[in-house]
Amino acid sequence: VFIVARGIKGGLEKAVTLLMPLLFVLLIGLVGYSLTTGEAGRALTFLFAPDFSKLSADVVLQALGQAFFTLSLALGTMLAYGAYLPEDVSIPRSAVIIASADTAVALLAGLMIFPLVFAYGLDVGSGPGLIFQTLPIAFGQMPGGQIVGTIFFVLLAVAAITSSISLLEPVVSRLEESGMGRVTSTLAAGGAIFVIGIASILGFNRWEHIKPFGMDILSNIDFLTNNIMMPLGGLGLVLFAGWAVSRASMRAELHTASDATFNRWRLMARYVCPIALVLVFLSVIGVL
Repeated sequence: VFIVARGIKGGLEKAVTLLMPLLFVLLIGLVGYSLTTGEAGRALTFLFAPDFSKLSADVVLQALGQAFFTLSLALGTMLAYGAYLPEDVSIPRSAVIIASADTAVALLAGLMIFPLVFAYGLDVGSGPGLIFQTLPIAFGQMPGGQIVGTIFFVLLAVAAITSSISLLEPVVSRLEESGMGRVTSTLAAGGAIFVIGIASILGFNRWEHIKPFGMDILSNIDFLTNNIMMPLGGLGLVLFAGWAVSRASMRAELHTASDATFNRWRLMARYVCPIALVLVFLSVIGVL
């Protein structure tokens, strides 16, 4: 909340400039430790040996859904940050850099976690529990585990902070446009998120008996945001970019080098992406 309240230049830009390099440094250091002390061979096979028998239409749809989540698509994040970009910045080039950096971090995280998971016989399918339940056990069993564990969870906190910044900024920007001051907007948005977060936590203890649609509070929020709002938001954005914005305006914003490149993008935005997003939405709500 404090970082966002200071604005793009005073808070967001400085925070990201400091935290993102720190994120990469910590990741690379832990990858080196993990590969030299854990089961590197088994981890590399698990991560990179292809098994095409597992490839199906459902897997492709799940991958598209994961891309939404990991790249913060359809959340307003890119719109908020993009509004502050200089006019001469290439949006396609920025998109390639963002997607490449995201993939690099994901690979580094896998190389950091799975050698230790195999070395200590942990369950590779634990999901979030792999971080919060089983990895501390691994850190407790290895030499210097307290130091390594501390570094890891500092890394996790850095990732959470940078994600929180990008998710809070669109809400604050919208409140600012309505006439509210930046500090007031940030406190209002942060306070609302805090209340929802407390409700999610209470859903695991005092309010565990409250289960709308057969799910706890956090699962309901997760389903609404990830399965309903994100695909529909993405569909609305791509339809707006492909059909509502004029060809000349979109060409000027994208800074594409040639007509052929722009025409390919326009074809994707008008037809391919909407169809893919509809399929993702139908898949996550259980129709497909």
